[in-house]
Formats: sequence, C-alpha cells, structure tokens
Amino acid sequence: MLRLKILASVVPLAVFALVARGEFLPGPHPCIEAGGATVQIASIPWLAQLHVSFTDDPAAATVRVQVADSAETADFAVIDDIDDAEPGACEANGMPQLVAISATSGATDPVIYLSQDGPADYRIFVHSRSFSAREAAALIVGAHGGHRRLQAAAL
Repeated sequence: MLRLKILASVVPLAVFALVARGEFLPGPHPCIEAGGATVQIASIPWLAQLHVSFTDDPAAATVRVQVADSAETADFAVIDDIDDAEPGACEANGMPQLVAISATSGATDPVIYLSQDGPADYRIFVHSRSFSAREAAALIVGAHGGHRRLQAAAL
C-alpha cells in the first residue's frame, strides 16, 4: 500500500516537471538568438508566448517573409549543416521566448505570408537539416515581437 501512495505522489510531480519545462518531445527544438534574447519553437503550443499562423493569401498577411536565394541577400540566415556546430547554444541564454505555429490565427496573432518573391518585411535563407523555412519565418517574426519592420513591405 505504501508503494502505491509513493507512486501516486511521484507521477503527478513528474508530469508537472515535464509540462513546466515544456518538453514532452525529447531533443532540440529550432531556436535562434537575436539581440541577446532566445526564441524557440514551442513543443507544447499552449505554453507559447506568441502564436503565428501562415496564409497563402498575401492580402490576409500581417507579415511577409521572403525565402531568399542566398545568405548574402537575406536578413536572417539559418545554415546549421556543419559538423562542428556548437551544441546547446540556445540553451545557454536562460528561458527562451516560445513561439507556436498554429493552424488558425487569433485577432492579434501575426499571420505570415511566406513566398519566393515580392515585397517582404523579412528575407530569410534556410539551408538546414533541422529547420524548415516555416520554422525560420516563425522564429524571425517571433524575435521581432510579431511586428513588421519599419520599412514594412515598401521594398
């Protein structure tokens, strides 16, 4: 009977610890460091401070992100396919801001239009095994608080 009581008290604590850390799924989640802050894709959407969604309609977007052809033309580049990458670089900076990619958007959530051309608020270049273009777009928008840059889509 004592074992059952111990098990009954330990299991909820273990579940709470997993939820508090936000890591139901093991392994690293895409993350970046921007301006001294860390932004990471949330493994559990309801723990995210920012939710973003994507649209195929440029008129419905609040932020436009262009996938650039080269790192030189991009505002943000993800190139992590090197053998000597520093493991855990994002974890060293404390608690990250979590960003979740949602299927639908709330009234104040950023809606991202991801395209290969056209005017853009941000330009990204992604050459990665661990990041998708959508994740990189969500992270760069999250790093800027979900807002457009000042010269938004004027280019």
